[in-house]
Amino acid sequence: MKQRCGWVNDDPLYADYHDQEWGVPVHDDRMLFEMLILEGAQAGLSWYTVLKKRERYREVFDGFVPETVAGYGPDKIEALLADPGLIRNRLKMQAAVVNAKAFLRVREEFGTFDRYIWQFVGGRPLVNHWGSMKEVPASTPESDRMSKDLKKRGFKFVGSTICYAYMQATGMVMDHILTCFRHEECRAR
Repeated sequence: MKQRCGWVNDDPLYADYHDQEWGVPVHDDRMLFEMLILEGAQAGLSWYTVLKKRERYREVFDGFVPETVAGYGPDKIEALLADPGLIRNRLKMQAAVVNAKAFLRVREEFGTFDRYIWQFVGGRPLVNHWGSMKEVPASTPESDRMSKDLKKRGFKFVGSTICYAYMQATGMVMDHILTCFRHEECRAR
């Protein structure tokens, strides 16, 4: 049996996410936008809760195309809030639209969101060597800087802890613990 990070449960959906995605560097703007919205939806909840709803989010958020989400009006927000397959929190739904608009402004300024967001780690993944889950921080100076800058640019639900989870999920930091089979695989990327 493969040794995984301690946050993974027995659900194959969760194991696949850990084994295939988490900690792998993402440089695709659409995927970076998707993860930004999903990490914001996670605020106060577990990632497992969000992951189980991810496919429904992809359907009703039009594949997370930021130009489309930026155009959502009050009727679309109400439809999203009525969907039992989503996390029905008005502030989080409204933040998705606000964040889509801010995302587009950042992309206009930097050429790509990827170029902007990866600057917080110097353009390369930060590789950590944690011996246990207890050692993994909830935030870092890098996530603090990212959070502060995103907020300054108008983004919502981007506190430092959310930013650090985003950095982990998109491979900006590699936090697979040393005993996890993915540590060496992701470190080699």
